[in-house]
Order: sequence, then C-alpha cells, then structure tokens
Amino acid sequence: MTATQKVMRMLLLAIAFVSLIVGGIGIMNIMLVSVTERTREIGIRMAVGAKGRDILTQFLTEAVTLSAVGGGLGIAAGIAASWILASVNHWPTLTDPQSIVLAFVVSAAIGIFFGFYPAQKASRLDPIDALRYE
Repeated sequence: MTATQKVMRMLLLAIAFVSLIVGGIGIMNIMLVSVTERTREIGIRMAVGAKGRDILTQFLTEAVTLSAVGGGLGIAAGIAASWILASVNHWPTLTDPQSIVLAFVVSAAIGIFFGFYPAQKASRLDPIDALRYE
C-alpha cells in the first residue's frame, strides 16, 4: 500500500510539473504577443520619459495578474470538484488552507518566472525603433 501511494504521489507530481511548465510557456507566449502588439505604445511611453524598469514592472505585473487569475480559477475549480465528489460519492474530503495558499503562490511565481523574458524584451526596446514599428 505504501509503495503504491509513493508511485501515485510521484505520478501526480510529474503531471503537476508538466502542467506548470506548459502553463508557463503559454503565459510567456501571450506576453510576447502582447509586447509585439504594443510596441508603439512602449515606444511612446519611453519617448515621454518612462524608464526601462517602468516597462518591466508593467509587463511583469500583467504576467503575474494573468497567472494569479488562472491560479485562482484553478483553485476554485478544485474546491468545487472536491465538494461535488464529496456530496455525490459521500467521501470525506479535506481542503487544506495551506495548500491553497501554496498553490496561489506557485501560480504567481510561475507568472514572474515565465513573464520575465517578455518584460525584459519590452524594457530593452529602443524608443525610436518602437515608434517606427508597424
């Protein structure tokens, strides 16, 4: 029984890890598209006086918000699924608040990690080239 639990735990951990990587790559792709579509806006902001760190902060905040909203929706879906399973099958379920907080923090950390490259790319744009971009 213990060996089976260990195998199941490792399998679930591997699935969660792959899911986090795939989700992070999705966030990075969305942010790269956002940077590309908003190149003129970035150029205008930099021409008016915004510093690179302001642009970096803007896009990192956007990435963290995106991943935190996704994490929050995932947490809500997990809690709802837990309640539904508990009521339909009469299984006792336990929703640990520490796990919920950890899931939310990991979600935000994924946003920071995978959103850093697009944010850095946006913050390093040359204002003149960004204004010419079409």
